[in-house]
Amino acid sequence: MTLTKSLSIVALVTGLLLLIPLVAMQFTQEVNWTFSDFVFAGVLLFGTGTTYVLIARKWNNLAYKLAVAVGVVAGLLLVWANAAVGLVGSEDNPANLLYLGVPIVALVGAFVARFQPLGMSNAMFAASLTYVVVTAIALFVWTPAPGTAEPSAYFVNVLVANGMFAALWAVSGWLFRRASAASSHLGQRLA
Repeated sequence: MTLTKSLSIVALVTGLLLLIPLVAMQFTQEVNWTFSDFVFAGVLLFGTGTTYVLIARKWNNLAYKLAVAVGVVAGLLLVWANAAVGLVGSEDNPANLLYLGVPIVALVGAFVARFQPLGMSNAMFAASLTYVVVTAIALFVWTPAPGTAEPSAYFVNVLVANGMFAALWAVSGWLFRRASAASSHLGQRLA
């Protein structure tokens, strides 16, 4: 499939996904998106899809493509959840800004690895570890400013939710490791 066709599909899927809240707004007051919400969601969804298309094209390996999908979805969910409700406390808690370091670690690692499977695996494991460290800092080191009203969240819920996010990055790393093993076995057979 050509790059233009792939990006056209990404744009179409983005548009269809944005129709969901638009239609929901016609039937319920529970969904109340502003124009800027639609722009943010559109940029995030299209950017995520484009990132997948550009990286997944590098290798013709199912494990690699799945690893890219899991990593890109992990980044999408992290940014979306952090912007919507926050990952620690409310979305207004400044500790949530620390989570932006996770996709930065993943992206920098990917570029350093030149998108090779083994290096991508290391980058995703580093992102997972970064996620755990950021969560620990946000929960145990960073204290909200006095007088800041934070909603009461069950500590276990925060740990489980953040653990699931960290696990997504680790699964991506594991899949990249599988892709690396598959490509080295293929290389050995061709030699």
